[in-house]
Amino acid sequence: MIFDLLVIGGGINGCAIASDAAGRGLSVILCEKDDLASATSSRSSKLIHGGLRYLEQYDFKLVRHALKEREILMKKAPFLIRPIEFVIPHNKHLRPVFLIRLGLFLYDFLYPKRSLSRSKKLNLQKEPEGYPLKDEYKTGFRYADCWTDDARLVVLNAMSAREHGARILTRTECQSAKRIDDHWLVECYDKLRQQRMTLKARTIVNAAGPWVADIINDVIHTPVQSGVRLVQGSHFIVKKLYEGDQAYTLQNPDGRVVFAIPYKQNFTLIGTTDTPYNGDADQASINDTEINYLCEITNQYFKKQIKKDDVIWSYSGVRALYDDHAKDPSKIKRDAHVEVSDQNGQLALVSIFGGKITTHRVLAEDVLHHLKPYFPNMGNDWTEHEKLPGGDCDGLSFSEFIKKLQNQYHWLPTETIHRYAKQYGSLCHAFLKDCQRIKDLGKHFGADLYEKEVLYLIKNEWAQTAEDILWRRTKLGLFLNSTEIELLKNYLGT
Repeated sequence: MIFDLLVIGGGINGCAIASDAAGRGLSVILCEKDDLASATSSRSSKLIHGGLRYLEQYDFKLVRHALKEREILMKKAPFLIRPIEFVIPHNKHLRPVFLIRLGLFLYDFLYPKRSLSRSKKLNLQKEPEGYPLKDEYKTGFRYADCWTDDARLVVLNAMSAREHGARILTRTECQSAKRIDDHWLVECYDKLRQQRMTLKARTIVNAAGPWVADIINDVIHTPVQSGVRLVQGSHFIVKKLYEGDQAYTLQNPDGRVVFAIPYKQNFTLIGTTDTPYNGDADQASINDTEINYLCEITNQYFKKQIKKDDVIWSYSGVRALYDDHAKDPSKIKRDAHVEVSDQNGQLALVSIFGGKITTHRVLAEDVLHHLKPYFPNMGNDWTEHEKLPGGDCDGLSFSEFIKKLQNQYHWLPTETIHRYAKQYGSLCHAFLKDCQRIKDLGKHFGADLYEKEVLYLIKNEWAQTAEDILWRRTKLGLFLNSTEIELLKNYLGT
């Protein structure tokens, strides 16, 4: 079989492109060398946001597009993409009040069809948002954005692609590709079965993230016009720094901002850094300089101080950005750059540089628009109003959906109901519908992870290892001890 599209990369961009293309009637196969979302797409700040700081770079187009996409994604997956309020404490040594107010005014009105609350000035000496902060911070500003589970957003896009007929191959590495007659001939290696396979496609989409240049240079051996800059962004998690559901946007003298975000009830997520990266993207990890940088900024603002020893978990993602020759990594344009090359008007190669998780859907649309000349009979845009898997929430609002789950599965603890609802939406019925009591969920691995959920993840969400389950499909790795993790590994045979 010759596929219309072979997508290299199972991150957010690759999975969104596979879904969009399959929904237009194209035959699609996606190859990911590891697990879905195993690299950059699971190592973000986990925000669906307009990008307030990009206003200082006068990138109004990017912010407007991102604000529009934020509204669209909230409707596509209301269980997974939820509003969160941010507080900016005013630092009298940095941006003046009028500049912050101007930026927030633009943020409120660049895309007028917003459903989130508008920004507001705060008296931090009287408002509860000021309690965790040092006394010197007297004025602040509140604005709204959205939080998501980035890895689960990737998996939902992959599930959508499969629902529309795409094949998703994980742990399958593309090792060589060449144009032969009327198709691309692609040699792949299946890591799980330890065997080689040959695939044929009319078009290749290179959505390999930090490996985009490696695919071009080492796999396809095709000259490319664009350069790529690798930038590492690191985050860490500490025990909860403060009470409340609000997040904080912390200004720093270097012009950057750092987020402090409530995470999984018991923790605070802090990040990100923005540093040039020249190593192997598979080996990216936080370093002491980054830890000290994030601790220092956090300690400037909060009464409760943190240090390196307080870090419970950390992760680093390498972003492959289109090289616009900016000297400061923070100033490099974050918007995606799409490059298309072909051979005599056919056998196209599409390469994706950069991009933000917030704008993955519209990036996929843009890629399909670029491919229209090669597939003139493909369908029209369709993803804007289509729910992601689980996003229908049984036809209810999210709050009503949780109440329904509590009534339907009254034997489950409230915290578990909330986790299932926020993680799976209506997909949770797939492993709960035949259960009448906790015992029916099968073997208990620790925290609220049971056999039924594990089997569902293996069968439906491409999970194969304990890491896939504990750190990408769920974040229960934060709650299981080493003995419990070993129990899961033994069960999986890994």
